[in-house]
Amino acid sequence: MVAFLRWAGSIVAGTLNGLLKLALAVALILVVVVLIGLVQGDGLPGNMVLSLDLRKPLADSFPAEFSLGARPVTVMDIVLGLDAAERDKRVKGVFVRLGGANLPISQAEEIGTALKRFRASGKFVIAHAQGFEDSGLGDYLAAAASDQIWMQPKSPFGASGEGGGELFLRGLLDKIQAEPQIAKRAEYKSAADMFMEKGMTAADREQLTALMQSWYDAAVAGASADRKLASKTLVAVLEASPQFTEDAKKAGLIDKIGYDDDALNAALGRAGAKAQSTPMAQFVRAKNDAAQYAKGPHVALVEAAGDIVEGTAGNSLFGSDSVIASDDMARAIRQATGDSDIKAIVLRVDSPGGSVTASDQILDAVKKAQAAGKPVIVSMGHVAASGGYYISTTADKIVAEPGTITGSIGVLTGKVAIGKSLGLIGVGSDEVGVGKNALMNSDIAPYTPQQWASVNAQADAIYADFTKKVADGRKLPLAKVQEIARGRVWSGADANARGLVDKLGGFWTAVDLAKKQAGIAASERVVFERYPRQKSFFDAMNDFFGGPSEEVRAVENFTLLMNSPFLREAAVAVKSAPRADVELRAANLPR
Repeated sequence: MVAFLRWAGSIVAGTLNGLLKLALAVALILVVVVLIGLVQGDGLPGNMVLSLDLRKPLADSFPAEFSLGARPVTVMDIVLGLDAAERDKRVKGVFVRLGGANLPISQAEEIGTALKRFRASGKFVIAHAQGFEDSGLGDYLAAAASDQIWMQPKSPFGASGEGGGELFLRGLLDKIQAEPQIAKRAEYKSAADMFMEKGMTAADREQLTALMQSWYDAAVAGASADRKLASKTLVAVLEASPQFTEDAKKAGLIDKIGYDDDALNAALGRAGAKAQSTPMAQFVRAKNDAAQYAKGPHVALVEAAGDIVEGTAGNSLFGSDSVIASDDMARAIRQATGDSDIKAIVLRVDSPGGSVTASDQILDAVKKAQAAGKPVIVSMGHVAASGGYYISTTADKIVAEPGTITGSIGVLTGKVAIGKSLGLIGVGSDEVGVGKNALMNSDIAPYTPQQWASVNAQADAIYADFTKKVADGRKLPLAKVQEIARGRVWSGADANARGLVDKLGGFWTAVDLAKKQAGIAASERVVFERYPRQKSFFDAMNDFFGGPSEEVRAVENFTLLMNSPFLREAAVAVKSAPRADVELRAANLPR
């Protein structure tokens, strides 16, 4: 027995000794890694010009999660990256490529402000365009924030105004005997008009005309101020488009004519000896890694971008879809609320809306954060409409760019019944249901009169609740909210004039308000804690391999759809169709 105990004891001692050695080895490896990192620094050049490519559409933000794939730079990456670049002595300037993205006015305003803040620190910005081919003004408005604008010789300058159109499927649905039954509250709620109408309604035309006029006015005012041109002069030049590089230079819209390498070499020459071009994405990654060591009052930055959906977003090793999953978003706000180091929350919203119940779950988390003493300031991106506005209603302050699409305080619900359509192509359909309304949401048969009455009652109840939440949150008379709601989208400038927004400006305007609400000195620099918090490699691996096999098929299907222009448009139309749920959605919005 004694021998056995000694044997068992030796096994235990050997195991503990092995574990201790393993722990020491891991600790030593970590120390070596840290020392190497200290010696190598962040790997960035000692003299650099940041290169920023704005020639493709930008997302406002992406979920903070581990991903093996290279994530494109977002609007928020640019805003925070340029802020870090102001204080980095190695960064002498920024070289920006523009043209082809048709940037929304609100994004151009946000990026332009960030570029001008960067220039105010004594550094330079040089922009180059191979052409401004799109008629929209966003690309040029962003370029106007630079010290110099270069254009390639004999390239098109097409910037002239704001416009857009919509597709209407009602005629097609009638031909195939599909029956759309969609209740909207109210007349301006046009997201489902493509299924119900054969052309633009008077209300929709009115709101879109006002929105685009507001964008045009904001872009002209901003660009003329940045280029030091009279507004009338700029308008006259825009009215002459399309034109060419040489015409734009003669009119004072650009400064230099040359190719991209000419402009880049000019930037590197201005930066000084041994200057190197460094991609903004590389700089942002390095600064994000170093941000955890920064000191100062902590402010939570909660990024909510995409459609609002229930549940949690599925992750993969290559990144997840950009959606606002209510479980994830509510959890992020609750984490920020429970962190004693967090002095305030800046909620960045870029969303056309989505699920009512998901939106309400997120709004509840915002309310509880405020009840716990955490000020919540909303910074609106390109769009904060319908559900995107819903989750913002109780914020202490709401900040929007003049060009932000906001409002759309309204409701959609209904479906498109396709039973007869299937019969036209020889597809039979039949259903069995137990319970009076078990098949109410079926896509096969239309609503009965009693069901249609129930659908409208639902829409009325949700709309009444939405408008009351806006009235309470914005401290506006209910009658006024009911007048400016009606499903109408407003520009940020028009929303501000009606009390739906507290102040016009971008992200840094919201940060200044958050500091004021939290009692932080205006001159003090804050440290941002970004939420939802990034998942580790092991969390992402677990989600990836533990997730449903449908994810792989979804990726394959997505790739196929994106390779076909027709299927891409069809996918957008199908995604926009109500599915018998009550929705707070403002789809089919112009860029």
